[in-house]
Formats: sequence, C-alpha cells, structure tokens
Amino acid sequence: EGVDPGRVLDSTSVQELGDVPAHLVVLGGGAVGVEFGQLFRRFGARVTIVQRGERLLGRGEDPELAACLEGILREDGIEVLLGTAAGGVETAGGGGDEALPLRLRAVGVKTRTTRDIHASHLLVATGRVPNTETLGLQAAGIQTSESGHVVASPTLETNVPGVYVLGDVKGGPAFTHVSYDDFRIVRDNLARDREASSPAAEPKTTHARAACIPSVVYTDPQVAHVGPKWGDLAASPRAASGPQLVSYAMPGSWIARGLETDETRGMMKAVVEAETGRIVSFAAIGPEAGEVMAVVQMAMLGGVRWEGLRDAVWAHPSWSESLNNLWGGERRVIEF
Repeated sequence: EGVDPGRVLDSTSVQELGDVPAHLVVLGGGAVGVEFGQLFRRFGARVTIVQRGERLLGRGEDPELAACLEGILREDGIEVLLGTAAGGVETAGGGGDEALPLRLRAVGVKTRTTRDIHASHLLVATGRVPNTETLGLQAAGIQTSESGHVVASPTLETNVPGVYVLGDVKGGPAFTHVSYDDFRIVRDNLARDREASSPAAEPKTTHARAACIPSVVYTDPQVAHVGPKWGDLAASPRAASGPQLVSYAMPGSWIARGLETDETRGMMKAVVEAETGRIVSFAAIGPEAGEVMAVVQMAMLGGVRWEGLRDAVWAHPSWSESLNNLWGGERRVIEF
C-alpha cells in the first residue's frame, strides 16, 4: 500500500505514460506482458518479464513455440525470468538510484530462491477477473461460476430464459473477435425466433467455432495460432484413443520472403491427423504470421487436407508461399 499507484500499471494506464520507464518490470508473460514488454524495450526501457509458469504465453502453449518467442525477446535485450513469482513489492531506493524507487522480491517457484529487482514501474499483466459482483445477478437469479463468470449455454443464454450474455464476462477465450461472434449468435437466433415465416433451422451455437478460433499476439514478429493449443490437445480424450497426430515444423529461415527481407526469426508448426490428412491446428511466429494463419484457417474451415496447402501454387514471394515448404520440415509423431 505504500507504493506510488502511478508506478503500478495495467494494460490501459501503461499507454498513458508521459516518459519511458527506466526499468519496467512486467508481471506475467502472456500476450499483454510480451507485447508491452517488447514495445517499451524498443522505446529504450530496461525490461524484465517475471513469469510464474515455466514458459511464456501460458502453460497450454506449445513448448517449442514458447521457447522460440523467448529467444527472440532475449535477443531484443529483455530479461525473462521463468518459474518466478512476485513475493512482494515496496518502495525502497534502487541502490541510490532515485529513478528506481520500487523493489520487487522475485521468488523461484520451485527453488524458493529470492532476488531483489529494482524498478521504476510495475506492469501487472497477470490476467483480469470479471466485474460481476456489482451487477446484482443474485437478485435476478443468474448463475455465475466460482471465478465469477456468467454461466451460459451454447446459445449464450443464461439459466434465466430470455437473458443472454456476450463477451469476456462469460469466460474465455477473451478475444474481441469472439465477442463479436457472440453478438452474431444472439442476433441471428433472436431474429430467427421472431420471424414466424423463417424456416425451422437449428439455432446458432458456440460449438461451430470452437475448433477454429484464431489468436494473434502482436509482438514483432507476431505469434499466431488457430485450433486447439498444445495443452488442450494433450488433455483431450483423443490424446489417448483418438486418431494419430503428426506435427510438421520448420524454422523461419526456410521462408523465401523472410530471407529476402532479412526477417528470418520465428518458425511454423502444424498438427494433422496422420490417417485423414485433416489439419488440426497451426501456429506460426513470423512478421505476418496472422495473415498466414488466416490462409490455413480457411483450409481448416473448408476441409482442405494438408496436402492441398503443400501442392497449391502460391504467389512468389509471399509469406503464404511458406505453406509449400512446411511439410518438408521436421515430422514428428505426437505422443503426449
């Protein structure tokens, strides 16, 4: 409580700073943490990312991709502390440096070793909680989960008939494009119910999008992903009894456009069903990874096998041309 609140930032207030921090300590290595960490490092700040988990972007992230991003951030001059928690923060001069008034106690999660980090600002990027306590939901009889999220059906209707919920307050994935699709589901279902002349059709639900939800972390290079993440695949029943999964991976140095523009940092990785050729998931770290991901997403939505991407004639030199080469990369049979 004795810390200057102007030096403890979130993803909104960090954008309102008038000066570049001397040393920005970022609590959390998720999307917000790595995006702002890299941004302020390029502004000239010293940056340390403190991540409780053993990898960046969360425990469900593919370890190989997380390690690739970690290497890029370290190359940019960012200190990354994995498996490290914040044991406390207080106002205590940084060894006589008035520009570093904060002292953070960093604690190894497994080792329990401690280290003091002197900082000018602290960015708290450890996630958000839903603001449902003040909504009076109990008076309306609307159920919430233990985390405070509003419980919703696949049609986004709450337990109270006629009351719907949209966006992050219902729980993840917490993306703007998911919130927008929430709106479309409710809009179309309400319009369908009110039009007596409309044909009887199944209502729209969240099930249709579940297998192909995309995400992009806007670091430089970008981190893009579509389909279930590594942790979700490992935890699913199919990991033990489903179709055999195979991954294909290659480094960014294999991409012609990257070689020509001197932007070869990153990698690409796809997971497919060995027998059917169906693309299960795709991830990439690269300058336009989000756009390449969108191409693969369209293939997944259209039921195009991975061979279709390999054999397509892509424009040269485009980033999507890399989809010809990915399948000649390292092939691994996945065993969780």
